[in-house]
Amino acid sequence: MDGVAARSRRVLSLCGRLMNEVVSFFVFSLLDLLDAALCLAFKVSDFLAEAEWKPCYCSASSAREAIHGAAGGEILVSERGESNIVCLSSGGGSGNVNKIRLDQVSDTLYTRPSKLQEVSESIKRLYEKRGKERAAKAATMFAVDSAVVEMLQGRMVRKQPHPIRRWSDCDCEDCTSWASRRRRSLFVKVAGAKGMSEKPREDVLFIHGFISSSAFWTETLFPNFSDSAKSAYRLFAVDLLGFGRSPKPSDSLYTLREHLDMIEQSVLEPYKVKSFHIVAHSLGCILALALAVKHPGSVKSLTLLAPPYYPVPKGVQAAQYVMRRVAPRRVWPLITFGASLACWYEHITRAWCLLACKNHRFWELLTKIITRNRIRTFLFEGFFCHTHNAAWHTLHNVICGMAGKLDGYLDTVRDHLRCDVTIFHGKDDKLIPVECSYSVQRRVCRAHVKVIENKDHITIVVGRQRAFARELEEIWRKSSG
Repeated sequence: MDGVAARSRRVLSLCGRLMNEVVSFFVFSLLDLLDAALCLAFKVSDFLAEAEWKPCYCSASSAREAIHGAAGGEILVSERGESNIVCLSSGGGSGNVNKIRLDQVSDTLYTRPSKLQEVSESIKRLYEKRGKERAAKAATMFAVDSAVVEMLQGRMVRKQPHPIRRWSDCDCEDCTSWASRRRRSLFVKVAGAKGMSEKPREDVLFIHGFISSSAFWTETLFPNFSDSAKSAYRLFAVDLLGFGRSPKPSDSLYTLREHLDMIEQSVLEPYKVKSFHIVAHSLGCILALALAVKHPGSVKSLTLLAPPYYPVPKGVQAAQYVMRRVAPRRVWPLITFGASLACWYEHITRAWCLLACKNHRFWELLTKIITRNRIRTFLFEGFFCHTHNAAWHTLHNVICGMAGKLDGYLDTVRDHLRCDVTIFHGKDDKLIPVECSYSVQRRVCRAHVKVIENKDHITIVVGRQRAFARELEEIWRKSSG
């Protein structure tokens, strides 16, 4: 009887997976068509609202030649290993005048085949053997989308982040106040031992995850730290570039370098932070690792929550591999469907931002009236307060684009940093599997992984904030001792 039951479960599971595949194919094929239609609709709307055609990532253009910009400068694109290097120069001749390097632009921004194309390619690979010459040619090919080129051309002319918002972005005070400030810096919430004159024993930097904000920490952990911790530690929670109340420049590519530079300019430099602990969630874990590698002697402890680390097999393009792991284009489970929409469909996600983010004040008010629950309200606030440009580029250039560099970051943490590494992961996390944390531990053997039962990507903190605050205090105490 047990054997029959086991076979029945296997058959039902197989049928479920097959149904998921079939339904996903048709659903995402329709979404491909919808995204193409929305592309045309937004181009017309952009022209009517802003009197110019705005670039998008629907088609890639070759960048083997220098592309001449409107300012008489040029944009040179090359490839070095895993990193795409973009150089801007405003002078002629050798091109070394006023050169700016912008790297870490992920090809997943503009190389996202439709569902039908992807299936066709899979079928081709079954019947076709690729020669070494063809494979080598594919490996050396590098393209950059015209949208990247136009953004960089604009930056060459302006030299500063573009403060003018898009018509489809929110125009409320919280979302636009940064444009009127003389100094471009992130929104930073400081708690604990405040003040530039005080000398707290230690500093702690909190980095939130994707489409979130500093409220993820300030509304949960900060009120639950003990009095002794509040007097001993200076706590910094930032809104990342493009999120919450931080600047949202419309011409930024939101690369890892831009995010790190803003953290340094907004926290480490003005507050004279010399050594610090880092607590990071999801996307923030990638920034935390990069920051630790950049400041190896300054980091006292590294606490990562649900790190999105997917070891990339040899010979596989890292960014494309991670995009398909994070967003496999399946309708079930629902969180996978949501991630797939966010990764694959530029114009559908822009339509969502137009509906939700531009009108976030209405949705926040409605949420407060319906739930009367502060926890849910601040989560909605973090979810809505961003621009499509920021979310789209951060997702591709940081989560996908940095996939090829994470092994090196983790090796540096293992070999050159002495700090303690602690990883928390919810066992029920459907967005980033627990295996990601164990993969980090296999790379950094001293890392300690704590899997929390009955918790997911959000409830790893929300709902257990008091217990987690005590766990963090213990980590910091041991690291200091």
